[in-house]
Amino acid sequence: MEQTHTSHNGTAATTPGAQRRVLVVEDDATIVDAIAARLRAEGFLVQTASDGPAAVDTAEAWQPDLLILDIMLPGFDGLEVCRRVQAQRPVPVLMLTARDDETDMLVGLGVGADDYMTKPFSIRELAARVHVLLRRVERAAVAAATPRTGILRLGELEIDHAQRRVRVRSEDVHLTPTEFDLLVCLANTPRAVLSREQLLAEVWDWADASGTRTVDSHIKALRRKIGAERIRTVHGVGYALETPTP
Repeated sequence: MEQTHTSHNGTAATTPGAQRRVLVVEDDATIVDAIAARLRAEGFLVQTASDGPAAVDTAEAWQPDLLILDIMLPGFDGLEVCRRVQAQRPVPVLMLTARDDETDMLVGLGVGADDYMTKPFSIRELAARVHVLLRRVERAAVAAATPRTGILRLGELEIDHAQRRVRVRSEDVHLTPTEFDLLVCLANTPRAVLSREQLLAEVWDWADASGTRTVDSHIKALRRKIGAERIRTVHGVGYALETPTP
């Protein structure tokens, strides 16, 4: 049963209806306890699951606002959990991996994860990223409800801000919320080079340069979906969205 809880000073952290639900899926009890304690202290309602089947069942029954999901799980892995949960309803996913393996990260982004962290990680940074992901969802909802005339067309690439849809050669391209925001950030100043730090601050609201590999992995995932030739790498600086020459 859900219960409200209090902040450190004994007052209600937030009203029960406003509390955001976070499902933590991890089979290491020490990690689960640390994450859950930090998030509860910051006013979140937290449920946990320690294997793939339990994670999917809990997500369906409890309808969390965000999922923190380890890749390596008993039953079936976190990638399969992500696929099944996203098939039920879209939900932001922060994926955890024990291996600093870019392939794992790209596969995770490909099945619907929005961000990832490699173990060992800072609980403080994890909590900050949870807040960032939830703010992005709120901003996306506001943007979707705000009429914007026209569709941005950059050659064969079309970006529909109102519907948060992207098309390449008139074919729909499925992007995660983070990938969409990253593409829009690049498209706002086409051909201009944006540094990794700029993109991290604009898209993730995260100013710590230690997170720039997150930018690189999302860029690679985005290239796979819209075409590698559309995003230019400026070595040592950052990235630019290429557009047709007038």
